[in-house]
Amino acid sequence: MHTDLSAALDIGGTKIAGALVDGHGRLLLRAARPTPAGEDGTTVMRAVAEVLGELAAGPDWSRVAAVGIGSAGPVDAKAGTVSPVNIPGWRDFPLVREVRSLAGRRPVVLVGDGVAMAAAEHWQGAARGRANALCMVVSTGVGGGLVLNGRLHPGPTGNAGHIGHISVDLDGDVCPCGARGCVERIASGPNIARRALADGWRPGPDGDTSAAAVAAAARAHDPVAVRSFARAAQALAAGIAATAALVEIEIAVIGGGVAGAGDILFTPLRRALREYATLSYVRDLTVLPARTGTDAGLIGAAAAAQQTHLPTFAPTA
Repeated sequence: MHTDLSAALDIGGTKIAGALVDGHGRLLLRAARPTPAGEDGTTVMRAVAEVLGELAAGPDWSRVAAVGIGSAGPVDAKAGTVSPVNIPGWRDFPLVREVRSLAGRRPVVLVGDGVAMAAAEHWQGAARGRANALCMVVSTGVGGGLVLNGRLHPGPTGNAGHIGHISVDLDGDVCPCGARGCVERIASGPNIARRALADGWRPGPDGDTSAAAVAAAARAHDPVAVRSFARAAQALAAGIAATAALVEIEIAVIGGGVAGAGDILFTPLRRALREYATLSYVRDLTVLPARTGTDAGLIGAAAAAQQTHLPTFAPTA
């Protein structure tokens, strides 16, 4: 019997998605349910079970070797538990144990959603073929994951590369994590919008106060909106440069909703990076937008499972 597929789960505060993924990163079968984020843990798990059940009912389920999960965090891969900030009913929830019982006792690999995105971009996206990469999600929060020496590096708990909680402003605002001046506190979408509003930017007639609306204002040369994105870009550049100095990454890939601002973000980011990445071994660092889009979580969860349980899996092939 061929066991050449992975089942992938992408768990977020809005949607629980699943797919069967082959060794070329193709999604052969999909399933999804809304996340009942305001409900108790059992109800949330029931939605996961429905997604897995839909995948298991397909004709290719017998080919599944392992299940990969990319989840909003914090996660603890060692304990097999998740405590997503945006799913209050799950606190130290034993997700790996529950999924394994539904998946015919197949191996289950758990990583944070930023790590899953890194796995996806290394396998099928902008970091393909690169041995050392930092891949970031800049959206409601800021997360990330690392590829080192050609392999995903999730760390003992599945959270390695979480650049959003590197402090880049020692006297900055207190972050919800408890530290000060974190990248996330400056560069996430809500904080870009918060800063613009505090500095005098006003939304248009539709009242949209999102980071996307700030980006649109910046494209129209609103100086407050431009400054808010420049500040976010500076924080991202400082965090990327620090990571590069520490582990010698050669590329940083940025995805998520804020990255959709395009040059409004990437132009000041690359300019700021030249000021922070000054050592000879990080000076040629490349920054690119992500390519795997909304499927990154599923592709990355599958890649994490295949790297762990299929020894012949070559993510850059």
